[in-house]
Order: sequence, then structure tokens, then C-alpha cells
Amino acid sequence: MDYIEALFTDFSELHGDRAYGDDAAMACGMARFHGEAVMVIGNLKGRSLKERVARRFGSPEPEGYRKALRLMKLAEKFGRPVFTFLDLAGAFPGIGAEERGQGEAIARNLFEMAQLRVPTIATITGEGGSGGALALAVADRVLMLENAIYSVISPEGCASIMWKDATRKQMAAAALRYTARDTKAMGCVDDIIAEPRGGSQADPGEAFALVNERLVHHFGELKAMSIDDLVAKRYEKFRSMAQFYTSE
Repeated sequence: MDYIEALFTDFSELHGDRAYGDDAAMACGMARFHGEAVMVIGNLKGRSLKERVARRFGSPEPEGYRKALRLMKLAEKFGRPVFTFLDLAGAFPGIGAEERGQGEAIARNLFEMAQLRVPTIATITGEGGSGGALALAVADRVLMLENAIYSVISPEGCASIMWKDATRKQMAAAALRYTARDTKAMGCVDDIIAEPRGGSQADPGEAFALVNERLVHHFGELKAMSIDDLVAKRYEKFRSMAQFYTSE
């Protein structure tokens, strides 16, 4: 919410997925970016312990993703570009979330975002974990702060699955290559945003300015392209990721 309040004006939050309920872990709303009407979507972790528990430490449930998708489609209807902000370890792993179709909700977001007919920019500000993050990050531009991480699973989870030993998390972390530099090299993100010395928390004002500068740059490039070109390039970008070749 700090990024939304610092970078956008006239933010008006919208609630509910029109199917089950509202998800406090996901914030969505209309806003203006340098005077232009846009849709802003991001997960919220909360500040106080009470707020963090209420928001499940920023991990959305199915209704959160369905709310986000409902508003992405609304943005598409009115021609509003979509900005998403991610800082989540993953979708909420509760029994209720699974019963209400967590996997389907995430998969639906991937499918719909891939063909959304408006410019889209996703920014990873801290953690970007698993499909829970990807459900907000199938975008024309995926930006990542230099100290953020982006991975299919946590190192502890990976070590537990691969070696049945969570203490081997350092080995898993090296294999996952989840730093900003690694993910950029693999083509999973389009740009790395510099952070103030000591990290964004050391100087939030400068961090907001750095993020704003890159958002303006990429937004300008996207607006200059036709919608058909945007969708085609977005599709090709994600289809070309994770290409591996072996030789005998």
C-alpha cells in the first residue's frame, strides 16, 4: 500500500469477487498514474500483528485472485492499463482455500492475463513466491527490485522435497537462482530496479522515486505499441522462457 499511495493518486479501492467474498490480503482499485486512469492491484501483508493475521501475512485465498481477475477484466473493458505489486511468499495453503479452488483460481489468472488487451506491468517489491505470485505477474513488463526474490518455491520447501532435509536450504537456494540478477539472466523478469543503499526500507522516498522512474519508462514504451502487438509479444515472451537443450 505504501507504493500505491506514493506512486498513484485518487486510489479508490474496490472489494469482493462477486462469488464468495472479499479477501483482505488483496487490494485492488482504480487510480491515476501521472494523470492517466489505471487499475492497481497488490497483495497486502499488514503492519501490526493483528493486521498481519487478518491479511494472512499477505497470502491470498481464491477469492483474492478472483477479485483481482474481476477487476483486470473491468480495466480491460474500460481500456485502463493494469499495474500489479507483489510481495507474497505464495497463495494461502489452507484447507478452505483448496476446497474453494485455489489451483483453478490461479490457473484462470494465468490464462486471462496472458491475453488481457491492455498494457500490464508487474513489480516484485519483496518476495515473489510460487504460482501465488505468478498469478499477478503474467505481464508485458515484469520489474523486480534488486534485493527481491522470485522463485517457484522457497529454499526450505525445495530442500524438503528434493532431499527430505530442510537444513539443505542453502544448496536449494543456489539451485533455484531466485535473485533479481539470476531471474533477469533467465528472462523471467524484464528489468531490475535499483534500491537505495541498505535497501528500500532505509530510504522509502528514494525507493519510490526509483520505482516511479522505471514505471514511467516502461509504461511509455507499452503505450506506443498496438494492443495486438502487446498481446503477441507477451505470449511469445512467456512461451520462450525455460528453454533447455541437450545434445547426445
